[in-house]
Amino acid sequence: MKNIDDICFIVQARLSSERVPRKMIKPFAGSSLVDIICKKINNSSIIPKTNFYFSAYEKEIKSIVLSNDLQLFERSKKSAFSEGPMQEVMEYHDKLNYKYSVVISGCCPLLKIETIDNFIKAYQNSNYESMFSVIAKKNYFWNIDGELITKWPSKADVLNTKLVGKTYEAAHCLYAGRLDTIKDGIWMAKPPFRKNSPALFEIPEYEVFDIDYEWQFNTAEALFINEN
Repeated sequence: MKNIDDICFIVQARLSSERVPRKMIKPFAGSSLVDIICKKINNSSIIPKTNFYFSAYEKEIKSIVLSNDLQLFERSKKSAFSEGPMQEVMEYHDKLNYKYSVVISGCCPLLKIETIDNFIKAYQNSNYESMFSVIAKKNYFWNIDGELITKWPSKADVLNTKLVGKTYEAAHCLYAGRLDTIKDGIWMAKPPFRKNSPALFEIPEYEVFDIDYEWQFNTAEALFINEN
């Protein structure tokens, strides 16, 4: 079991998105993606506010974070505009005095704080050094060579999704791992990943609606309004 005092919690955001310009502060259901994730953090039952850092460079993001009474990590301009390496993007890795970090995406407005808290509890109570969010798919998948990689259900003679087992897809919204390995270019676990490195944590597919494109922004906003 990990001591909560050894874990920091990070949300990182920037305004240099090209596909949806300034999406993190763009008006979204009467709010913004930054404001929504900040309010979730404040409603967490497990995240100590002293352990939480919102990594940001632009003053517009900082202003929203501070209005929610949350702590900032002063992200550099270089990091905010970087696409890699990871040590540059995650520049807090050698500046925060913690053993582990949990990184939370701010681009999934439907992600519930209860799901975030359950992920943290599972990580804290596990013996695994890393954990990653996934969604379960009951479907059939082929590799690039056209070979079926899904185990065929023994009782099926057609593509029956009711009988097929689960395959897990990366959810890209909750990540956990050691901070000290980032300096060596390792986040969560050394690739190629193996079983339980990182350990997988299943979350509801509906909550993982990620925003990369304008149509996703508009769809997520409609879903969020309906949900709330």
